[in-house]
Amino acid sequence: MKKYLVPLFLFIWITPFFSQNEKINVIVFGAHPDDCDMDAGGTALLFSKMGHNVKFVSLTNGDAGHQEKGGGELAKIRIAEAQEAGKRFGVEYTVLDNQDGELMPTLENRLKVIREIRNWHADIVIAPRPNDYHPDHRYTGVLVQDAAYMVIVPNVAPEVPPLKKNPVFLYSEDSFKKPSRFEPNITIDIDSVFDQKIYALAAHESQVFEWLPWTTGDLDKVPKEEKARLEMLSKWRYSPPNELTKESLKKWYGDKAVNVQHAESFEICEYGKQPTDAEVRKLFPMLKK
Repeated sequence: MKKYLVPLFLFIWITPFFSQNEKINVIVFGAHPDDCDMDAGGTALLFSKMGHNVKFVSLTNGDAGHQEKGGGELAKIRIAEAQEAGKRFGVEYTVLDNQDGELMPTLENRLKVIREIRNWHADIVIAPRPNDYHPDHRYTGVLVQDAAYMVIVPNVAPEVPPLKKNPVFLYSEDSFKKPSRFEPNITIDIDSVFDQKIYALAAHESQVFEWLPWTTGDLDKVPKEEKARLEMLSKWRYSPPNELTKESLKKWYGDKAVNVQHAESFEICEYGKQPTDAEVRKLFPMLKK
């Protein structure tokens, strides 16, 4: 549908001028191609439109996530879908060559994460919490946590210059309650870009229109036409703010928070920089006073 199309020239046209020093560098880690998109896609769009730098990194190639295809064939499909999604989000998208369902928190993988964060000169790092139903999700959280301090240590991965300061590390939202529930320290209103997020997420066709509906027994309910598919995906991804999210929205948006329908929340990880509220507003310039 044309109303969902976001040509790259529009990103350029609406982007104000930023000097290199003023740009904020955001890197989002997910276990599989499409995880970053779901967890932080709206926030990524807002950053991208404002002229900042966003990168998505999938720690596995997604070669197990399908009911019919698998292995190298599926990995190629998922990498291609990720690249298309990256264009739609206006972000750089990297897919690492670890096998789906087999990710482990090894030193080798930790060093890969450290290098990605350093090479991106990250100010903000986003990843899942290390408690989740899927082992790949859990170990993605562990790997990023383990990299949190090491990114400033010169003798670790010395071939890549260490960061001069530790970034702010954030967890993306989940609904798990043990050993502790998610705390929405920062919540972003994504109403203005929600339709664009859905269109970009739809690039992962093998997942959102095939694999995930199959896992829930709903594959026969997936429409054939693009408009109906986007409407289905929009309904699936709609999750109204809960009470904790509403409190966080009110903190950052004041009275405007009551009208927010779509939001993305993040919890500040204890292992990175601990930002003040004023520093959060600088790092998230869409949070206008």
